[in-house]
Amino acid sequence: MPTFNTTTRRITLAGHNGDEIEAYVAQPSDPGQYPGVVVIHHLPGWDSWTREVVRRFADSGYIAIAPHLFSRWLPATEQELRAKAFQTWGPPDPQVMGDIAASARWVKQQPTSNGKVGAIGFCSGGRQAYLVASQVDDVDAAVDCWGGAVIPDERFSVNEDRPISPFGATKDIHMPLLGIFGNDDQFPTPEQVNQIEEELKRHGKEYEFYRYDGAGHGFWAWHMPSYRVEQTQDSWGKVMAFFEKHLT
Repeated sequence: MPTFNTTTRRITLAGHNGDEIEAYVAQPSDPGQYPGVVVIHHLPGWDSWTREVVRRFADSGYIAIAPHLFSRWLPATEQELRAKAFQTWGPPDPQVMGDIAASARWVKQQPTSNGKVGAIGFCSGGRQAYLVASQVDDVDAAVDCWGGAVIPDERFSVNEDRPISPFGATKDIHMPLLGIFGNDDQFPTPEQVNQIEEELKRHGKEYEFYRYDGAGHGFWAWHMPSYRVEQTQDSWGKVMAFFEKHLT
């Protein structure tokens, strides 16, 4: 796979309800038409690991953008944002869906866009990516990386902030979906992944699921003890093949 010359920048864009939010963008600087990807950060926040994922997509020929889903909580330190995220389990779903849709539209408006955009999310962002697949028309393919609470639980029950169950909305999924999971994970558990897969099959959805032995939650996080080199390399290849199939 070729490596592209890239540029990076921080931008502001109009998110849900026109609210101004931050985003981190990396994209090829070489002439051409490129697919896009919205990187949905995990619950710890819009951190250096998230931005490194964005740059890696750009290196592979994508216009990549990571919206800062906690922008409305600023000003605050990264530690304060993280604490609030774990207290609230993140911003309301409708707001997040609006921010992701706005980010996808921003990519499609770029002169070097090929008109297609995927979304990939990790942890809580994986849950949000699963929800994107049924709720956001501006996205063309979605990747759920170990998204917990796709099936609602006491932390992510259906309420005013989370009015739609991702699992309950499986019937409304209208794009290809990829799932990446560790068999040692407990959020989601392997049993929950089985249940989600059965629901996708029941509704005849286009999907691919890959499960990795010896890997738990967040096994792509190379700065954490959870990191697993072989499983990360293989599953990154699965993600790239999926996006190449559906976005190029």
